[in-house]
Amino acid sequence: MQYPLISEYVAAIRDAKDNLDELAYLEPVLDNHGEPYRSSGAFAVVFKMKDPKTGRNYALKCFTDEQEGRGEAYRQITEELEFVDSTYITAVKYLEQELFVDSSCNDEVFPVLLMDWVDGETMETYVAGHYADSHAMAMLCYRFCKMAGWLRSQSFAHGDIKPDNIMVRPDGTLTLVDYDGMYVAAMKGRKSPTIGTKDFAHPLRTVDDFDETIDDFALAVIALSLKAISLDPSLYTTYGASDRLLFAANDFLDLSKSKVLSALQSLLADEELKTLLSMFLMASAKKNLSMCSFRLFGLKVPHCELPKEVEVLSTEVTEEEIENGIEDEFGVIYSKDGERLLQATRYLSGRYMIKEGLNSATL
Repeated sequence: MQYPLISEYVAAIRDAKDNLDELAYLEPVLDNHGEPYRSSGAFAVVFKMKDPKTGRNYALKCFTDEQEGRGEAYRQITEELEFVDSTYITAVKYLEQELFVDSSCNDEVFPVLLMDWVDGETMETYVAGHYADSHAMAMLCYRFCKMAGWLRSQSFAHGDIKPDNIMVRPDGTLTLVDYDGMYVAAMKGRKSPTIGTKDFAHPLRTVDDFDETIDDFALAVIALSLKAISLDPSLYTTYGASDRLLFAANDFLDLSKSKVLSALQSLLADEELKTLLSMFLMASAKKNLSMCSFRLFGLKVPHCELPKEVEVLSTEVTEEEIENGIEDEFGVIYSKDGERLLQATRYLSGRYMIKEGLNSATL
């Protein structure tokens, strides 16, 4: 099946009321140029839509490339996620014959995927902007590990875990997006539509690896990387890149030659990093974490050390303070606690050194 160009989809969404079928009640949200707000990837373009009656925003995904069995897969995914009550996952609805597009394709009506709109930024963008903030990174690692533990306890898998597929909401909570490669129990025995993204996928992963454990390696890689960056932000500037965290695909081929892994040796005094490193090594050896409990992802909530408040001393001096003050041999009067110089004599001349820590015991 051929699919329209992104420009043809944009033209169709401009007149969404006339071109959508079941979803005709949705209106496109416009950008600063008056065009439908959108983001595009390798195989699809996503439009931000709004229900004017409720004010609720949605993501409308329009496909630009064929994926065999996509319709059936999304019907099964929809059924699996319908009763999942978690902020880590958003509801999805696949509509086969939904959007009319005036294009050069043989077909005129195309499928779409409707999802809840997730406000925030991708983890990829978040890390690039906050990697130097150790507390922010520690909280991100804690929240990611909490999500990883939850995901490993489920009977389904995302299929393509990477920072670009994880949204960080304004309140810091995480949500997974892009379910094209998802595995649910009803798909057992099938081939995977993806083998993940190379910088986060096990080097031996194939389309035959398609079960609830396919996320394990990526979860271990990301958890370890986030923890390491929170302990030493310079690791990100040295080994990180715009489309990955610390590790690259070449690191996974031979860990003995991995400069990133060698750099982590100096952080082994940290107990949580050692635990995450052990899970990464297990996932590298076995391709999954079946031999590990999902509870190993349970990190302690990071402690935030607030800066000590600076005491602001008043510059006003009262007669009572002068009367109760301590006068030195030059006629200069200090407060009893030695913290403040209250008064200097008008006859003071030459060089005078203000005393530090003066109190009644030193006079």
